[in-house]
Amino acid sequence: MEVTPNHTQTVAGWAAMNESGKVEPFVFKRRENGVDDVTIKVQYCGMCHTDLHFIQNDWGITMYPLVPGHEITGVVTKVGSNVSSFRVGDRVGVGCIAASCLYCDHCRRSEENYCDKVTLTYNGVFWDGSVTYGGYSRMLVAHKRFVVRVPDTLPLDAAAPLLCAGITVYSPMKHHGMLRSPGGSLGVVGLGGLGHVAVKFAKAFGLRVTVISTSPAKEKEAKERLGADHFVVSTDQKQMQAMERSLDYVIDTVSAKHSLGPILELLKVNGKLVLVAAPDQPVELPSFPLIFGKRTVSGSMTGGMKETQEMLDLCGKHNITCDIELVSTDGINEALARLARNDVRYRFVIDIAGDSNSKL
Repeated sequence: MEVTPNHTQTVAGWAAMNESGKVEPFVFKRRENGVDDVTIKVQYCGMCHTDLHFIQNDWGITMYPLVPGHEITGVVTKVGSNVSSFRVGDRVGVGCIAASCLYCDHCRRSEENYCDKVTLTYNGVFWDGSVTYGGYSRMLVAHKRFVVRVPDTLPLDAAAPLLCAGITVYSPMKHHGMLRSPGGSLGVVGLGGLGHVAVKFAKAFGLRVTVISTSPAKEKEAKERLGADHFVVSTDQKQMQAMERSLDYVIDTVSAKHSLGPILELLKVNGKLVLVAAPDQPVELPSFPLIFGKRTVSGSMTGGMKETQEMLDLCGKHNITCDIELVSTDGINEALARLARNDVRYRFVIDIAGDSNSKL
């Protein structure tokens, strides 16, 4: 149990206690609201594939008990005396980051996600030495630096996954100039939680989008519902060959082990491939497609806080939200099992504040 002195607030949540892949009700303590803190009544929390990795200890770094959740939206109930940017009643969100050193070059540039001392919203160690607990809980205390405002035009449930899935694809799209390249071509590998948001951003900024998927069944949805221009079945060699050297950029959102070779061949000379998912096994990276196409492979992890607010504001302006399935709190384990099978269109969001007791 918590031994940090000022952790006096009792909170109900849902935690994984071991590697079984299941969560259960869990009562724990959160810190008192400090002078720089914001207390949030959690309304909704998205379910990210990363939650599953941590719950099952796929990366070997999980600290149990684990309260997952880093796609959090809710309403401010208390603000510290040093907080001027938020008021009680504000609609806000918290993403993947709970703390950073605040002073290094990365923090000064609002790239807090790359700070050496970055602390994740859950399974991290906070400034006071306590282990962080995430958004599968009724209430959260967050440092003001790591809270963002959710535009009034966005519903809190469908906006929740933007705090991870949204910023994770927005950040590399901005960094690599994709949002300033109308008419440019983007390939999106995997049409899940991250992929479908990448398609929406790309279309909002005038890019031509090709969805690359192992599932032919997703073609209709990709084109008709999300507005993708092309659809390629990655296991169909003819389709893949027909698309060779046709794309300026590719965002790879697949969190399972796969080869980057065939995907790289889809890029033009000087094309860029960005990895944003984290498979628990190394991906295959053959050198020939890199060398003969002068192509670049890079990675990207979420985004900084200014960029996250900018992304949310753009989503408010363009009315971009995630396509979600709402889950009651007693349906979390069933949703986790479906998430493991990739059986979701396209993001589960837990109705934390709801009083529904119905099973999913």
